[in-house]
This record gives sequence, structure tokens and C-alpha cells, in this order.
Amino acid sequence: MSDSSPSPPAWHEVAAASGVRTFAVRLLRTHPLRAADALQLAAALALRQAGLAGLSFLTADARLAEAAEIEGLSVLRLNRGRPA
Repeated sequence: MSDSSPSPPAWHEVAAASGVRTFAVRLLRTHPLRAADALQLAAALALRQAGLAGLSFLTADARLAEAAEIEGLSVLRLNRGRPA
């Protein structure tokens, strides 16, 4: 008989609740990010704060990758991204 335990999800979806928005506002003041990028990074930081350690942040954007690394996330870069 096979193990029927569910596999972990390939990604986590995070709603833009007030905590995520608060992170995003701080990120916009700290890093040269666009609003959508700040929300994406804020969602990842909210997951980390919620105890989901060990997740990787995946992006093809150089500025977003740099901001995520500065914020202490493990980053997987898809390519060189857009010029800074």
C-alpha cells in the first residue's frame, strides 16, 4: 500500500492583507521596487514571519532579487532580469 500523505504545495498564495501591505510600504521606502514587486516580496516576508522557513524566493528580476537577499531570503534567480 502506498503512502497517501499529501505533497507540500509547489507555491504558497498569500492574500494582500494589512500585514502584507505594511511590509510592502516599508519595502517601497527601503528598496527601489515597483509596487507589485514590493507586494510580492512582502508576501514572502509574511510567510517567513508566519514560520514557513526554508522557502526560496523565485524571481527573474534583478532589483527584486537584490531586495529579497537584503531582506534575508534565499533567492533563486531565473536569469539576469531587467537592468537595474
